[in-house]
Amino acid sequence: MSKFPLSASLRVPTDLSALARVLDWFDGLESPIVPQRIWLQLKTALAEAFTNAVRHAHQGESALTVEIHFEQTAEFLRLKVIDCGPRFDLEAKLQDLPDVDLNATGGRGLRLMDCIADELCYTRLEDNRNCLSLLKRYQIQSGS
Repeated sequence: MSKFPLSASLRVPTDLSALARVLDWFDGLESPIVPQRIWLQLKTALAEAFTNAVRHAHQGESALTVEIHFEQTAEFLRLKVIDCGPRFDLEAKLQDLPDVDLNATGGRGLRLMDCIADELCYTRLEDNRNCLSLLKRYQIQSGS
């Protein structure tokens, strides 16, 4: 059994082409004790969070970077996606979002992350960066 907590970090340029690198990095962290469904949900949330940071927080400003932190304990997985964008009120935005249009090509990321995460928050850090934190609880699979 692995010793907990486990953690890793990655910093990538503000570029949608870096998404493949982000997801490959995350795949390399996969733990056999985490149910596959949980891992795939968090991977989906990570893709949405990174894409939102690039498109909305940084608005494609290529000189900026996105920082990603991963933590695994025996009870939960946590992702933190840190950007340099302007302040953002996640709770207000979630309340203002219309019902999900299943045919829409975008605009579902925040709602999807909110559904996946057991805890989702967006905070302003002391250094004026923003941190989107997603926590997902899981139960260890036996016999793996």
